[in-house]
Parts: sequence; C-alpha cells; structure tokens
Amino acid sequence: APRGAAKDRLATLHALVEVDPRDTFCLYGLAQEYARRGDVDEALRWYDRCIATDENYCYAYFHKARALEEAGRNDEAIGALRIGLVRANASGDRHAASEIAGYLDQLT
Repeated sequence: APRGAAKDRLATLHALVEVDPRDTFCLYGLAQEYARRGDVDEALRWYDRCIATDENYCYAYFHKARALEEAGRNDEAIGALRIGLVRANASGDRHAASEIAGYLDQLT
C-alpha cells in the first residue's frame, strides 16, 4: 500500500481507540500495523493493551511472539506463546491453541 494509506490506517485506528479504548479489534489492528512497520516496541505496547483488555484474544499472543522473535527476543516470545496457549485452551479456541502450539514447537 502507498505510504499515505498506511498513515491513514494508523490515524483511523487511533481515532477508533480514542472513541472506544476497549475495542480489542482496533487495539490488535494498531499492534499489527506497528509490527508491519518494524516498530517492535510500539507493537508490543498495543498487543499488551489488547491482551489486558481481553486475555482470551489469542492471536495477540501469537503475533506478539512473532514481533518478539523478529527482534531476537526468543525467550520472551516463548513466554508469550506459553501464556497464549493456556488462554486458548481455557477459552476452548482449538484452532488458536493448535497454531500457538505449532509456533511454540518451532521456537523450543
């Protein structure tokens, strides 16, 4: 996407989160957008906000781990995946549990 479109997407997501700070879809979207730009610290901040708002938002753990792995922080990535696996199992999200377990196997 052109640079302007990405900037607009970021501005839109920030505006939506201002309207509803507990909108996990937008919190997750912001994290993904920052991760796509390679801004790991900012991505992690938004993944953590998403998880703090809904501890069962399983893909936030998966993608938080991916951002950590890309930053060479494998131990932290493994930690995020382990917590995500517990939450996915507890919430009965078999698909997420399977993907998280598979990623965990790759890292350990």
